[in-house]
Amino acid sequence: MRRRSFFFGAMALSAISLAGCNPASVPAAGGPPPPSGGFAGSGGKITIAWAQWKPSDYLDQLSKEFTKETNIEVSVEQIPWPDYQAKIQTGVWTGKTDKFDIIVGDSQWLGRGATENHYVDITDWAKTNVPWDKIAPSAKAFYCDYEGKTYGVPCEADAIGFAYRKDLFEAPAEMAAFKAKYKRDLAVPKTWTEFKDVAEFFTRPEKKLYGAALFYAGGGGYDGITMGFMQTLWALGGDLHDASGKVDGVVNSQKSIEALDFYAKTLKKFNPPGAEKFYYNETLSEFKAGDVAMAMDWYTFFPGLTDKTENPRADQTGFFVVPAGPAGRFISLGGQGMSISSYSKNQENAKKFLAWFSKEETQAKWAKLGGLTTNTAVLASDDFKKATPFNSAFAESAPLLKDFYNNPKYADLLDATQIHWNAAVTGSETPKAAMDAIAVKHTQVLKDAGILK
Repeated sequence: MRRRSFFFGAMALSAISLAGCNPASVPAAGGPPPPSGGFAGSGGKITIAWAQWKPSDYLDQLSKEFTKETNIEVSVEQIPWPDYQAKIQTGVWTGKTDKFDIIVGDSQWLGRGATENHYVDITDWAKTNVPWDKIAPSAKAFYCDYEGKTYGVPCEADAIGFAYRKDLFEAPAEMAAFKAKYKRDLAVPKTWTEFKDVAEFFTRPEKKLYGAALFYAGGGGYDGITMGFMQTLWALGGDLHDASGKVDGVVNSQKSIEALDFYAKTLKKFNPPGAEKFYYNETLSEFKAGDVAMAMDWYTFFPGLTDKTENPRADQTGFFVVPAGPAGRFISLGGQGMSISSYSKNQENAKKFLAWFSKEETQAKWAKLGGLTTNTAVLASDDFKKATPFNSAFAESAPLLKDFYNNPKYADLLDATQIHWNAAVTGSETPKAAMDAIAVKHTQVLKDAGILK
């Protein structure tokens, strides 16, 4: 299980106000559009499977407009996060049941969904029914496509971003002290080098203040350090593999090793004690407690930081995009795509829903409800950017998304990065030893699967 499929059970319980915009802060969705000639009066029913959280509520609410327009009933069945992957991949895929027509699944499910024929290949249909010219290319690449074919459309997007304490960054005394030490103005960091300086500056253990809270959790933290570190790995010129898929000599190249040393050793020094176990919940808690100047987290969690009942410094909380490095700016992708089940008996109606959901006007309503979109026109609109304090940063992040492996063996590949990158954090392995171990394991897994020759 990857990213959303495993750990959002805890998310949904601990942060029920997560995901996208706070509905109370933006206008309500508009009324249903006039009937569309292509859809009107078709009738029937479709059932959508998704996990139990706020975006599923948004989808349920939004789908009522689709029903008014098409006379096709839509049922959104919400499954608790801890049970979701097993319910789909064991219950539906292994059992080949037709219970669900559309599955909202993690990007990492694409490999298995495609190669084992659990998802419908919609490549040709989607060319003329989905507005790809208005969808961020990164979203199509990671939520929809596998090995040159299309198996879905973007649903709920997500990305890693940063929250910061404006009360610290804008304090005259702090600004003066920073400029005296670093010979530049104190501002949100645009590069990882600047991030290091700012984190170092605000690290004051004697005052229980630290510069940053980053994702470092391994093993039981599911994909914590993997999603946290990959964006630094790419930005500093390292990678998981090259264009041919070769791993050895790439993931353990000198640049990759130096990137891990920077993230696991240098930046770790500016985190609170116990950071080797930090993931989304811990970084959020440290920020709310006022113990860190900057915190890494998923955008789906940021609504909790704008709520005064959850964050005492809500009015003094700002947000910024993941920093860049010499090789560019890369941001770890979260969220899910929407695919048609191969076992559905209502595939034509399911296609109509995917086409309708992908339309710009529907995506605008999705965003107003609180969903995170990848429609470039909606992302660029003032309505979206001004809806929450973090939407503008998310809009800037959307074109920069990049993902981990999404082939059927991703879980084995993920286990290796989680174990060895966290070992570099705790000091039980050197960064070089960690990267060498991953190179061996990933090469073996990919060769055994016939993915790497």
